[in-house]
Formats: sequence, structure tokens, C-alpha cells
Amino acid sequence: MKIKWHLSALVILSILAGSMAGRAETLRQAAERIGLLVGTAVNPALFSNPEYARTLAREFNMVEPENVMKWRVTEPAKGKFNFGPGDQVVAFAGAHGMKVRGHNLLWGKFNPEWLTRGQFTPRELRQMMKQHIQTVARHYRGEVFAWDVVNEAFDSDGRLSHSIWLDRPGIGLARQGTAYIAQAFRWAHQADPHALLFYNDYAAEGIDAKSNAIYAMVKKFKQEGIPIDGVGLQLHVVSSRALPRGMAANIRRLAKLGVEVQITEMDVALPIDSNGTASASELSRQAKIYAKVARTCAAIPACTAFQTWGFTDRYSWLPAYTMGKKGAALLLNADYRPKPAYDAVIDAFRQALQRDRQIKERRIRFEQSVSER
Repeated sequence: MKIKWHLSALVILSILAGSMAGRAETLRQAAERIGLLVGTAVNPALFSNPEYARTLAREFNMVEPENVMKWRVTEPAKGKFNFGPGDQVVAFAGAHGMKVRGHNLLWGKFNPEWLTRGQFTPRELRQMMKQHIQTVARHYRGEVFAWDVVNEAFDSDGRLSHSIWLDRPGIGLARQGTAYIAQAFRWAHQADPHALLFYNDYAAEGIDAKSNAIYAMVKKFKQEGIPIDGVGLQLHVVSSRALPRGMAANIRRLAKLGVEVQITEMDVALPIDSNGTASASELSRQAKIYAKVARTCAAIPACTAFQTWGFTDRYSWLPAYTMGKKGAALLLNADYRPKPAYDAVIDAFRQALQRDRQIKERRIRFEQSVSER
């Protein structure tokens, strides 16, 4: 077996989560009624925390590793792979009936120094890119159902971002636009023909220059037979007053191309005090944003997953990233207690079922149409 566990860890992972006191339905239960995956980013180092593990297993039916499947972790030295932490995520998911979403196979960031500072030729870099993508995808074949193959490759103006893969030195395809992205998808598909393959990006949920460029790329890939199955919309909302606009239209136009759309990294940053606490008014506005995104996703069959970037404010990335200015971005507070946003998301899922009793079946049919590419 690839995964070895201490007895104490197995005891923790086998905990069957009970229902939350005073609440008739969990996020997981509400989502499953409408055929939706509800997920969260996780850190396997926290699985030994009983409350973290209990809450995760109870509330979600999908997990995605926050960092441990990225290049810096999976290939810390050239040709030397480290799958231990990622295997822990797969084991936890298997023990609790959850799906695993892989993140990610290629990105211009979070790469090891040996790669970013190496003086490689385009031909050498091309071979390393292929080897890495295929080694990781093959290792998790049959265990990771979907991959973010390429992450954040566009700037806000719709132009391709400068990166080691495109033009520094690149793999020799810089003048061919998105050709290096297409190649990454081909290699990922060769390694695991059954995994769903996604392009993932932030600030692309509405219709603007960036989302237009992503749409054009997906359309081109579909026309050329490039194996792309979906687009991930991250939804890192930077303010409770920044209500996402144009998201439904964007999801629907992508759906017409025959790809799934998943909300992959949602959080809503709020101003916080020195104790990490947000005001009641901010929490109320935050709930409205979560509700709008959840309602939009739940109502459209092509939107197949709703995922947050973590689930408890105790371990959110935002306070450190903003030097303590923002946080309180997730559905549960630092004590694992549900916030207004938690109830808003469940209510959004319930509304979707009330409005369309066939939404689960329609979502399943759409997923089947994508998988039968």
C-alpha cells in the first residue's frame, strides 16, 4: 500500500460525524439532495485534530489539498517525488466517502527553487513538465476524480501571464498563445484518461476581459479536441460589498461549450479587529454574498461543485496574508460554530430543490454528457 498510518490516526479518521446540535441538516446533506459536491481545501497536518476531522467529515463530500499536491511539495528535488501528505488526503476522503479534487499540476507559482532558479533550456523544461504532470497524475489515478491541470495562467486584461512555462524560458511555445496549456491537458489526459480536467483561475467569475479570454481558450480547445472538461472559478471575494456580477451568464456560456463549472476556492474577506472578529453587519453582508453564489451554482446543472478555501476561520490564510487586516472569511468561526453564511448556503441549496425538483437528475445528466467526451 502507498499509505501507512499510525493507529492513533486511524482511530481519528474512523470517527463517524454526528449531526450538529440543533440543526436538522448539514451542508453535505443539503448538497447531496441536489446532486452537488460541496467541498473545502484541507491541510492533512490538521487531521489529527479531532474537531477538525469531525467537522470536515460531517459537512463536506469533497476535499482538495490546499498545498500538498502542488509542485513544491510533490517534487521538492528534481525527479524525487513526495506523495506522503497527498496520500493522507486521499486516505481521509476514502474513510469518509468523499471525493478528492487535485490541485494542481501546473502553475507559475509555488514551485521549488531548483526549478525556478535552474538554467534549463526549453527542451529540458518541456520534458520536466511532462514528467511531473504524468508522474503525479498516474500516482493518483483512480483516486483523484478531477484535477486543476493549469492554475492562474491569465492576467486581468486577458493576456497570458509571464511564467517559467510560457516564456522564462518557456517550453518553446510562447508564440503560440495557449499552446503550452493545451499540452499540459494532453499529458494529463494520457496519464489518467478518466479524471476530469479543469482550468482554474481567480477574478474570472463575471464577464470581463479575463473571463472572455478563458472562454475563448476553452472554445478553441473543444474545437481542437483538447481534453478539457471544466473551468474552476475561485471566488476569492475581497470585500463584503463586492457582490459578484454576471456569474450566471458566464457559467451558462461555458456550459454551452460542454464543460462543467465548479466554484473552487470561495471565501469572503471581512475587516477584523485585533481578536480576529468581524462585526455583525459585515457577517450579514458576507452571508448575502455566499447565498448569491450558492444559489447561482445550485440552480445551474453545469455547476457541479461548491467549494470553500478552508472551512473554519481558525485556519484561514487571509489574516496572515493581509497582516491582520482581514479575515473571518469562511462558513464556520474559529470555534467551529456556524456563521450566518453557513445557514445562507444551506438555505440556497434548499431553495434550488424547491424551485426545481429535477435539479439533481439534470445535474447528473450534464455530468454524464461531459464524462462521455
